[in-house]
Amino acid sequence: MGEAKIHPALEAMKPIAQGIAATFGKNCEVVLHDLSEPSRSLIFKAGSVTNREIGAPVTNLVLEALQRYGDATEDLIGYLNRTKDGKVLKSSTIFIRDDAGKIIGCLCINFDLTEFQVAKNILEEFCQLKDLAEAGFERTQEQFARDINEVVDNVVESVLQELGKPVPVMTKEEKVKAVEMLDDRGIFLVKGAVDVVAQALAVSKYTIYNYLEEARALKGNRRAVL
Repeated sequence: MGEAKIHPALEAMKPIAQGIAATFGKNCEVVLHDLSEPSRSLIFKAGSVTNREIGAPVTNLVLEALQRYGDATEDLIGYLNRTKDGKVLKSSTIFIRDDAGKIIGCLCINFDLTEFQVAKNILEEFCQLKDLAEAGFERTQEQFARDINEVVDNVVESVLQELGKPVPVMTKEEKVKAVEMLDDRGIFLVKGAVDVVAQALAVSKYTIYNYLEEARALKGNRRAVL
């Protein structure tokens, strides 16, 4: 008894299957099924992901699709799949028809995503970020300066922008508030910061010391009330 003749439309898919598998490498398997004999439909394979051999049967998914929709069955593209040994696959099943529109076979692509899933999980864990607000720094954006003077200038500028009022029209109370905000941000831990703040607020450095004393006193009173 001679070997069964393969439909020309299926035969023509063999080099395509081979090309797809070669393009995507060792993680890709492409198989061709002849649905005239579902019990041993696998007639060609390129690559090996599911460990099937020539003569393996059609899958239950293909049988169910054909039972539901017959020759109107649509291609199934990019669906999640899993093997018994735990591989995670991205699969596609493309149905092949003869000239009359009858489904005669299918081209199935199975790409093993397991290594990519592991890498994805590692990257997701590595890329998890915490908001500074969670640590109580709601209004702080860390700045990377070249020297300490730039740090001081940046903090002073950010506080003045936050207050949203030009220095020449600021009241004494608003300047005290600015000094308080700068104190909260640790700017007076830097030697020489008082001079920079004094220049920015257009007052003397002695005035800044007075504002600082007043701001800290007000803060102490607020804490006492609390």
